[in-house]
Amino acid sequence: MVKRVFQLLQERSSFFLELMIQHVIITLICVSLITFLGLALGIMMTKSRWAAQLLLRLTSFLYTIPSIALFGILVSISGIGLKSAVIAIVLYGLLPMIRSTYTGLQEVPEEIIEAAVGMGTSRRQLLWTIRFPLALPVMFTGFRTMVVMTIALGGIASFIGAGGMGRAIWRGISTNFPEMTIAGSLLIALFAIITDLVLEILERKVRSRFLGEEE
Repeated sequence: MVKRVFQLLQERSSFFLELMIQHVIITLICVSLITFLGLALGIMMTKSRWAAQLLLRLTSFLYTIPSIALFGILVSISGIGLKSAVIAIVLYGLLPMIRSTYTGLQEVPEEIIEAAVGMGTSRRQLLWTIRFPLALPVMFTGFRTMVVMTIALGGIASFIGAGGMGRAIWRGISTNFPEMTIAGSLLIALFAIITDLVLEILERKVRSRFLGEEE
């Protein structure tokens, strides 16, 4: 079986390369949207305890909905294709990004904030020059989790016509071709593992720079 999978990868390399490029594009789109929305909402949550509780409960609730069910619901609203896939993946990816942003900003020591305010630091300066840099290591941990999750969820995107490596998995399932299914799953896993390793290295550098931890 293993030999046949690698033979398939070699023989259909152009097909898998095309799907991988699509998968990377979907991932980049979703990660960009989740990062922007997660940071914006996380910062907003620090200004309102009511908004923080509401958003955390709402995003946590979304996790109780099976991903394939959410894809199905969105298809009936926004149709088949990339649009529905991106919306679903973004909704799932928001929780770790929002939570890590909010937690990181909230955990900045109060004495540091008081000292900065005492020196005449404005609210904007306090956020971007004090709180944000100190919260960045925690936020990066959430970002890393979100990216790996997005890569994995991208495998389901093809089930609603969005493309990506999930096409290989779906084709293998629908045609009873296990080698194709395994090959697609293997490439998604490899993509996620390599990305996670790169982000782990970057996370160590972030922690070393902002927290003084050894790499």
